[in-house]
Amino acid sequence: MRTLERFLSFSTVSLVLLSAFSAVALAQAPLRLPRPSQKASVMQTVGVTDVTIIYSRPGVKGRKIWGDAPAGTAAGTATLDDARVRAKDAPIVPFGHVWRTGANEATIFEVTDGVLINGQPLAAGRYSLHTIPAKEGEWTIIFNSDAGQWGSFSYDEKKDVLRVKTKPQMVADNQEWLEYRIEPVADNSAQVNIRWEKVSVPFTVEVKDVKALALEKARAAIAAAKPDDWQIRAQAASFALQNKLNTEEAMQWLDQSIKIKETFGNVGLKARTLAEQGKTAEAVAAGEKAIQLGKAANANAQALADMEKRVAEWKSKI
Repeated sequence: MRTLERFLSFSTVSLVLLSAFSAVALAQAPLRLPRPSQKASVMQTVGVTDVTIIYSRPGVKGRKIWGDAPAGTAAGTATLDDARVRAKDAPIVPFGHVWRTGANEATIFEVTDGVLINGQPLAAGRYSLHTIPAKEGEWTIIFNSDAGQWGSFSYDEKKDVLRVKTKPQMVADNQEWLEYRIEPVADNSAQVNIRWEKVSVPFTVEVKDVKALALEKARAAIAAAKPDDWQIRAQAASFALQNKLNTEEAMQWLDQSIKIKETFGNVGLKARTLAEQGKTAEAVAAGEKAIQLGKAANANAQALADMEKRVAEWKSKI
């Protein structure tokens, strides 16, 4: 009898624990089901800055997308983007009212560094993106600090971080599913295009000074680097020297790299830099050292031949 009681007691405890673990598992892995407006994202790096947009893609589905707000709509710009109360013939996106510019959760716009949006500053961060479409003239693009809201239903203008104006463009081809495209892309900027139906709404994301920002990140990387990390110091020095950025500081990084570990790459870079500075004799000495290191490490034959040619040219000038 005691054996049976112990078994039943053990079984009860096991069931309780199993139920608890199951509850935790369900809490950690919520059920994922298909949505009519599916999730999408687009990311573009501009220099060293990542621009990411996360959104859902509603379809046209033969509906009227743009138009005037229904008669009797209350004054103001509050969103009318609620399918549960939208009249049958009402437009999906009424002019003059805040629109989530997507579907489901609010569209997310994230940048890893401060940028300029149509020339206006926006700090690094994660924002919800909304728009106010206009029947004529320019649209308003809104970056709001509440990045966790559903659509624009709880949108609060007081939480706006930036508003910019942009002129929409009518296009010939129909875009069935709303899409954010990032093109064209330049060295320091990119154009975001919001495409739906036969409308394209562009705005520009610009990094004011890509090289200065990269140098700032290089300094931070070196400050955080391990004492024996010669590679980060060499990479940062190479970037700065190639772009003529704070040469004195770059040479300090290069010397630190060489002190940690002499390689064909970092010593060769120092030789080339010394030659550019007119320090020919020092360049020859560094170049010969680089050649020795390169041969010992079986460096690329073409790179070695190039260094040997450079050293010969430098010697002819002494």
